[in-house]
Amino acid sequence: MKIAVMGAMPEEIAPILEKLGVYKTTEYAKNKYYEASYMGADLVIAYSKIGKVFSTLTATTLIEHFGAEILLFSGVAGAISPELRIGDLIVANKLSQHDLDITAFGHPFGYVPEGAVYINADSKMIAMSKEVAKEMGKSVKEGIIATGDQFVANEQRKNWIGDTFEADALEMEGASVAVVCDALNVPFFILRAISDAADMDAGFSFDTFLQSSAKESAEFIMKMVDKIVD
Repeated sequence: MKIAVMGAMPEEIAPILEKLGVYKTTEYAKNKYYEASYMGADLVIAYSKIGKVFSTLTATTLIEHFGAEILLFSGVAGAISPELRIGDLIVANKLSQHDLDITAFGHPFGYVPEGAVYINADSKMIAMSKEVAKEMGKSVKEGIIATGDQFVANEQRKNWIGDTFEADALEMEGASVAVVCDALNVPFFILRAISDAADMDAGFSFDTFLQSSAKESAEFIMKMVDKIVD
């Protein structure tokens, strides 16, 4: 089995590479991919760089070039739900693109013809994540994650995304990864640790809590990998 583990930034995969210790680095399509054997499975790890275009390219490469059969995403996000605090974990049950707008043609926000507003994540891995959370003694929220090519640091925009998509958190890569995996029939799981509140102080919070939140997400993702290969 080959499992892909993906993040958007170096900080999001650094704890995973540190845990693996030994890995092979391959440069392909202007990016670096890290391959390792782990508990009898083959892992390929990469950070895409920020945004939907780069994350689409990286997810596609992980599947089509490296042969990943499962994809797990580890990273950070901004909170929309008032129930989420910095450091909390959220598992996406479905994802949408909050900046996709062809409402001028009578379609809802986030929709394109022959597409859908939401893409559902893999239900089996979501159920598995609840087992992992229980074993780790952690609380994990399941909810909707909205993706867009913008770092939201505006309370009005945050509230609009929450109201329009019933979203609990927002980030810049998840829905595009979901589109790729859905199209190529690859089960996927997207986990985010909250790094900021997507409001006027988001930039400050993000810089301060990026590494600690990324470490929380990465630790959980590796426990997911353990359970998948066990």
